[in-house]
Amino acid sequence: MTFDDQNVDSNDDSSEMVRILEKMISVDVTITARAVARMHSTVKHASSIIRSAIRSALLAQYQERQKQFRAMRGRVPKRSRDQIAAQLAQKDSRISELERQVEALRLSHLAMIRTVGELGGMSKLLKLYNAYRDVRTELDRLGVLPRCKVRAMGVEYEYQDNE
Repeated sequence: MTFDDQNVDSNDDSSEMVRILEKMISVDVTITARAVARMHSTVKHASSIIRSAIRSALLAQYQERQKQFRAMRGRVPKRSRDQIAAQLAQKDSRISELERQVEALRLSHLAMIRTVGELGGMSKLLKLYNAYRDVRTELDRLGVLPRCKVRAMGVEYEYQDNE
């Protein structure tokens, strides 16, 4: 028994194998080593795929992708491509709107923080946020709380809210 495809460098045929695997996923053909070998121009036996570390890894990777794709497809109700495209466009629009709103809220919040800081200093700002520790932590994470350097008696300190 002769395996003429054993001498083929697996790096040379990996792009063809990827193309075959992508096609199998797109038309929903179950991915097996035997099915790939049938479609491949140089690999003629399933064992040549399984014995090669690169080919075997590619096969396993695409089998997992197909499994995830099938699971996802099972959860999605049957809809036409046009309906799905319209729904995606609607969701993209909603995301853009929410991003715009978040940016407006961030800028207005920053203006409010600066105003309170100017009117009463950091002590008033901290008193304002004392009851809202979670909010203050999130604002600090977002980087919108003011930080300042204080110079006292020739020594410079960096102030940041750590309560």
